[in-house]
Amino acid sequence: MRIFKTVDGILVHMEGQNYLLKEDWDKFICNDAIYKDTLMRINQMRPLTTGFSHLINKALPPVGKQEIWASGVTYLSSREARMEESKDAGGGDFYDRVYHAERPELFFKSAPYRAVGHGGKVRIRKDSNWNVPEPELTIVITPNAKIIGYTIGNDMSSRDIEGENPLYLPQAKSYDGATAVGPCIWLTEESISMDTKIKIQIVRKGDVVFEGETQVGQMKRKLTDLVLYLYREMSFPYGSLLMTGTGVVPPNSFTLDHSDVINITIDPIGTLSNVVA
Repeated sequence: MRIFKTVDGILVHMEGQNYLLKEDWDKFICNDAIYKDTLMRINQMRPLTTGFSHLINKALPPVGKQEIWASGVTYLSSREARMEESKDAGGGDFYDRVYHAERPELFFKSAPYRAVGHGGKVRIRKDSNWNVPEPELTIVITPNAKIIGYTIGNDMSSRDIEGENPLYLPQAKSYDGATAVGPCIWLTEESISMDTKIKIQIVRKGDVVFEGETQVGQMKRKLTDLVLYLYREMSFPYGSLLMTGTGVVPPNSFTLDHSDVINITIDPIGTLSNVVA
């Protein structure tokens, strides 16, 4: 079951049928029994006759008042990239320690009003010369720390700023247009398969300039452990979204350019597509 936040309400797409719920997003997304309750509701409704492609043109970023957080160094490839970019600043050893530590790296990524959705424009910082997207499985969590679904996240990152000094992480990760999520939330009562692929493709002037993929099973940490640490000493009255780290890192010679198109695909969620402003 996939849900889309739209200007008209919450669009539910299941088994080729579409249903529209006139529901407050924040109240809806905080329900621990959201899958069961939504299934019961749509089973009592008639599906819409309007085409799916027309309906999702009204889709908004699938976030209301939820804070967006992120996890770092959860894949081996990310550990290696972080160590390489920060070695001249003496910070390379930090990332190796984080990768092997019991406590994960967690950081605030974005207020909801700074996030963009599918088709929106992401940005590269004006004071950075080395910028990359980071494709990430993003988990959707209720106030009671229950994982209710999954979406796609694009964790835009300024690698030269982070590499200059690990303490500059907030500036490298958090700015206007640095966060994209969407296109929807895949609601499920089951844990996502470890075989699930996370794919990224970057297109520049019609040509593919980078593509890569990884699997959720390549992540070192369990999703439930990330949630446990995030909620350990903090409350989230509207729930939260948590990006779970990247396992696909472009080569050091690559940096994003204006007008690049970033496509991130995770089945069965879909594809999150954004243009670099």
